[in-house]
Amino acid sequence: MRLNPATPFVAAVLEIVDSIPPGHVMTYGDVAATLGSRAARVVGQTMAQFGADAPWWRVIRASGHPPVGHEDRALEHYRAENTPLLTATAPDAGYRVDLSRARWRP
Repeated sequence: MRLNPATPFVAAVLEIVDSIPPGHVMTYGDVAATLGSRAARVVGQTMAQFGADAPWWRVIRASGHPPVGHEDRALEHYRAENTPLLTATAPDAGYRVDLSRARWRP
């Protein structure tokens, strides 16, 4: 589904993402909840379609995993910003952001 970039929802999502401080993250659901919505998937679609100029790596899945397909690029940002990470305990599990320490709420 192609979203309209001129909608207030898209603008509000990008504004929230821009406000997340370095070293912190929000889940897609956190962003939606901040807007009084349950539309976490639409937040994800907004980020996929219009988030290239925003700090996209600061919006993650509820599991603490970075955006799918962007794990390596996101890890560079997390390391540069000293974002708290959890190391994988199982092979091929990758890494996760430590939500208990890095989650931000405006």
